[in-house]
Amino acid sequence: MPRGARLDAPGTLHHVMVRGIEGNSIVFDDADRAFFVSRMGKIATATATKIYAWALMTNHAHILLRSGAAGLSTFMRKLLTCYAAGFNRTHNRHGHLFQNRYKSIVCEEEPYFLRLVSYIHLNPLRAGLVGSVEELERYRWSGHAAVMSRIRYEWQDREYVLGYFGERESSARKAYLEFVTTESGVGSQPELTGGGLIRSIGGWSEVKSLRQRGEKQFSDERILGSGDFVREILDEAEDSVKERLPAVSMEVDAAERLQQACEESGIKVQALQGGSRTRECALLRKKLAVDYVCELGMSYAGAARLLGISGGAVEKIVKRVTGK
Repeated sequence: MPRGARLDAPGTLHHVMVRGIEGNSIVFDDADRAFFVSRMGKIATATATKIYAWALMTNHAHILLRSGAAGLSTFMRKLLTCYAAGFNRTHNRHGHLFQNRYKSIVCEEEPYFLRLVSYIHLNPLRAGLVGSVEELERYRWSGHAAVMSRIRYEWQDREYVLGYFGERESSARKAYLEFVTTESGVGSQPELTGGGLIRSIGGWSEVKSLRQRGEKQFSDERILGSGDFVREILDEAEDSVKERLPAVSMEVDAAERLQQACEESGIKVQALQGGSRTRECALLRKKLAVDYVCELGMSYAGAARLLGISGGAVEKIVKRVTGK
C-alpha cells in the first residue's frame, strides 16, 4: 500500500510517535536516553522547532511539537538519523533502529493541546515506569519534570504550556499539576494517537448519529480536529500533497494496532491470523474485533481479514460484548 503524504506546513502542531523496528528497544540505558534527549534539544533549537511535551519510553517516543521553518520532516530526519547512527556505534549494531516511518498527526490546538500534553507526559506512569504522579515529577525522561521546574531544558517551551493555566508561574504550575493528576485517572485515550472522523468527533456512536441525522463531517486520518479544521488544513496543503490523498486508511491503522497488541501480548501475528485457538489468541482477537468495529468503524469482513476469522465470528463477538 502506498504511503500517505505528510502535512508539513511550518508552524503546524504535530503529535509525533516513533517506534523501534519490530517493537525493539530504542534505548538500553540512561546514557542512551540522555543522548536522545540531547539530540532532540539541539536539533529543535537549530530548526526553531517548538517542543511542548515529550516522553521517551523503552521502545517508542512521543513528542508534541510545532514545526519550524524547515518543517517537521527535516527535524525528524535529523533527529532519528543522528540518534540511530550514535546508538548503533555505541552498541556495535547495524541496520535500522526505528520503524521505517514515524507517525505524525496534525492537531487542532484549542480542543486538544492540553489533553495531548498530559497524555504524553503521563506515558511513563501508564507504562509502570513510575509509580505515581509524584514520582513522575522526578522522572528525567518525560517533559513533565521540566514543566514542574524539576529540571531545565532551554529548548522545551514550558512557558507556553503553563500559559494555559495562568500568568503567575507558581499558581500555573499548581493548576497544571491538578490537571495532570485528574487526567491520570482517564483511560488510554486512543483518539489522541490518530486522526480521522471517528476519533475526532468522539467515537463510532457519534459517527452513526451524524449519519442518522444526515450530517456530514470532513475527515482525514492524519488530522485530529473538527471537520472545518481538517478542510482548512487540506486547503492549505501543497498541490503535490493533495494529489496523493487519501492518506493512511483505517486498514493501516488497524494493522499497526494488531502488530503492537501482539508485541505487547507476546503473541506472533502469524499465529493469531493463522487461526490459533490458544486462550491468549482468542482473548486478543476478541479485544481487537471490538476495537476495529466499534472504534475504527471497520466492517465485520474487514476486521475478519486481519484477525484470521470469519465475518460472522466477528459479528458474534461484537454483539456479545456490546449487547447490540
